[in-house]
Amino acid sequence: MPDYLDDLRFAHVLADAADAATMDRFKALDLKVETKPDMTPVSEADKAAEELIRGQLQRARPRDAILGEEYGVEGTGPRRWVIDPIDGTKNYVRGVPVWATLISLMEAGEDGFQPVVGVVSAPALGRRWWAAKDHGAFTGRSLTSASRIHVSRVGELADASFAYSSLSGWEEQGRLGGFLDLTRQVWRTRAYGDFWPYMMVAEGSVDICAEPELSLWDMAANAIIVTEAGGTFTGLNGTPGPHSGNAAASNGLLHDKLLGYLNQGR
Repeated sequence: MPDYLDDLRFAHVLADAADAATMDRFKALDLKVETKPDMTPVSEADKAAEELIRGQLQRARPRDAILGEEYGVEGTGPRRWVIDPIDGTKNYVRGVPVWATLISLMEAGEDGFQPVVGVVSAPALGRRWWAAKDHGAFTGRSLTSASRIHVSRVGELADASFAYSSLSGWEEQGRLGGFLDLTRQVWRTRAYGDFWPYMMVAEGSVDICAEPELSLWDMAANAIIVTEAGGTFTGLNGTPGPHSGNAAASNGLLHDKLLGYLNQGR
């Protein structure tokens, strides 16, 4: 069985290169920002970081396919790297430090493509998280300076911290009532948004989080890190993994209750 540690080391190399590129343009007064057809912003830094990662992958892993937010799918085969060059572009362009590069390796299996390596690098926060299948999840500055992370053991919603991104998507999907009922049951709510709630679930500082609308590149790296930290990552329909177009993550103990509220009346 492959141990994926070489791929994990390479993912760190990719993240190092992306960090240098994105930090070089963070808060730049002449940063160029465009609006994509889906009305979301994309900066020159998003494109540059993805181009950089793609170039290194094409040289070092020429047989692997690549899926990126900005440039789509390239190549075929049983291994696919999934890239979000800047998760949290709206934060990035406004100078808010909560954004990250998400890098995942997915491998084809009986259940389709599933993540086996994930790196989430948030250089403006000075944080990085990572995981490889069957090797646990970690945070630190580098592979040699790392601490293993685990989800919390909170077992009651009344004691739980719940993180989310915004209210709009829940309302559009007719899930706002259940969402608001959930917020009334938990100990604390905070709208951290993007990658960060999943990383906090993985390290045990948040117990549950969910988002109503996502793409694969938003979720693949987060999913392997949460699950390797002992947590549960599914779609809102309960399907394991990052393929549902939305996500719910938890310490596992609270997952059924989380899904129950978010599917209330459906």
